[in-house]
Amino acid sequence: MPNALIHEKSPYLLQHAHNPVDWLPWGEAAFARARTESKPIFLSVGYSTCHWCHVMEHESFENPDIAALLNAEFISIKVDREERPDVDQIYMAFVQATTGHGGWPMSVWLTPDLHPFAGGTYFPPQDRYGRPGFATVLRRIAGLWRGDRERLARQGREVVEALRRPDTAPPEPATALRVQEAASRALAHFRRAYDPEEGGFGGAPKFPRPAVLDFLFRQAFALGFHHEDGRAACEMALHTLRRMASGGMADPVGGGFHRYSVDARWHVPHFEKMLYDQAQLACSCLEAYQISGDGFFAGVARDIFGYVQRDLSAPGGGFYSAEDADSLPEAGAPRKTEGAFYTWRRDELERVLGPEDAAWFCRTFDCRAEGNVEAASDPQGELAGVNVLFGSALDDPRWPSVRDRLRSARDRRPRPHLDDKILTAWNGLMISALARGAAVLDQPALAARAAEAAAFLRRELWQPESGTLLRSHRDGPSGISGFLADYAFLIRGLLDLYEAGGDSGWLDWALELQAAQERHFSGSGSGAYFNTRTGADGLILRMKDDDDGAEPSGNAVSTLNLLRLAAMTRRGEWMDKARGILDEYAAALATQGTALPLMLAAALAAEAPPAQAVLAGGIHSPEGRSLLTALHRKFHPFRVVLHAPASSGALRDIPELRAMAPVDGKPAVYLCENFTCQAPITDPRVLAP
Repeated sequence: MPNALIHEKSPYLLQHAHNPVDWLPWGEAAFARARTESKPIFLSVGYSTCHWCHVMEHESFENPDIAALLNAEFISIKVDREERPDVDQIYMAFVQATTGHGGWPMSVWLTPDLHPFAGGTYFPPQDRYGRPGFATVLRRIAGLWRGDRERLARQGREVVEALRRPDTAPPEPATALRVQEAASRALAHFRRAYDPEEGGFGGAPKFPRPAVLDFLFRQAFALGFHHEDGRAACEMALHTLRRMASGGMADPVGGGFHRYSVDARWHVPHFEKMLYDQAQLACSCLEAYQISGDGFFAGVARDIFGYVQRDLSAPGGGFYSAEDADSLPEAGAPRKTEGAFYTWRRDELERVLGPEDAAWFCRTFDCRAEGNVEAASDPQGELAGVNVLFGSALDDPRWPSVRDRLRSARDRRPRPHLDDKILTAWNGLMISALARGAAVLDQPALAARAAEAAAFLRRELWQPESGTLLRSHRDGPSGISGFLADYAFLIRGLLDLYEAGGDSGWLDWALELQAAQERHFSGSGSGAYFNTRTGADGLILRMKDDDDGAEPSGNAVSTLNLLRLAAMTRRGEWMDKARGILDEYAAALATQGTALPLMLAAALAAEAPPAQAVLAGGIHSPEGRSLLTALHRKFHPFRVVLHAPASSGALRDIPELRAMAPVDGKPAVYLCENFTCQAPITDPRVLAP
């Protein structure tokens, strides 16, 4: 008999619909039941491609004894963190503050009025290694609730007040942000943490953190690539990307990147593949290509785009969210194992490729008869005897044929679970990556695919009457209103799409979304945005995000969007708002810049003189496209690209833009800085010598 989750759209919630636990979705019905029955809430938060979420489900939530305990003593609520990042953020802040760490699955116990009083992450089902098991924890908390619930309720209220203070306290006296001083301090920290041999920062496990690469490239540009610190910043980012793309983090057969590496040399990954990682790392590779001219990085970006278009594309235009790490080793196998879809036995490679190609492939990708995974990187023993591909052959003429044969063989294996919900924020990141790819790689088809995704979001998830963007789509739109990241990431994608193709409709929609973001997410004054809209139901507090994790900070992306909109439209209020956000985070940037690398990149952009490149005459002729490609051949992160004649209402009234026209019937580029423009250029070789 299924529980109440059977009526939900989230793949994660549906995975738990047949548990014996009496799960309820997040909402007033669950809260009212907790109040009526005077029971504490057990809140479990995860996502559908989370390996340890699957483990805890199998060990605990499918266990009838543990389910009976949950059903008798608690109101149990399941939340998909990708659908409800607001709920996840609030209670993750509590777990991190009280335990010193966080992660998923997240397990939190709440009072009926939603105040947290106990929490953790994964719990084993029974006591082991001196650590209490989940059943023991449930009995202890149930006993405390029966015997001393007033103390627990008071403790919960105190925790919430402590969490609320940073976002409700009156602003401190303004700290003058010395941008280059803060950026240099952050760069010095990254240099100390840098692994000069393997790339990346710190030891195992290693996460990609594309926002750090964004900052390093922009700091290098601001200082100059020949400046000692600028050169160091650039080399750290390029080497890190190359090592990641040549290691087990990358999927050379199918394209794209896995989530993170469990070891220090990017060898053994956690195998899930997330849309947001593909989007951000594609942008990093495109920038690496612009800076270095090395076709290796362009090839990696093309592979990412190929993977996303082949395996994460939804009918109608959107992009799916993720693929799981776990899959069946073969059809009919009793259980899934991590990495089964992506790893190879040596004899299997010889059978698929033949002896000669297999010998070359195994030398190139370090494949051995006994397998190439060390036991320290495989504590569960799931990778014994198999090989994680570790190397790159992008430049070898044999590679296309070998890759196609391996992909064909791999496609006959059981595939990992696909999380087929479409998230607005992550689609915005992918639209941005595809649009930039179209411009940098001169592949207009990528811009067309980005436009298809943008059209899907506008058609299915945008409600223009109320100015509301919805969070997700699966078998129709969800009823969940979008969060700050949904607006900010989509606006960024639309600006990139306008720059890549000149369709002013995307710029107009970006401006409409920015106005809606101002209405729904601004607090008092001109500072940073809240993550949730005004009047959001069922939340004990509103929070602001600043640090960059697996996804970039919504406030950092918003600041960069505002700076671009100010440079495009010459509307001073957008610049004022961007500076207001930077002022709010000035103290944090000065002392904790490594946690906010993308906000530091925004501060560098705000310090740079406004720069525009105006392409007059369109991109639909070979000459116009050549000029656009030349504009994007080199890295210039603080310049916006405009198209003339301007059909956007926001640009039509700019007199200088109206005056910019083709020269002798030929498309021309006007380069402007501080609103002073050079003579028009019609030869692309002048733009990118």
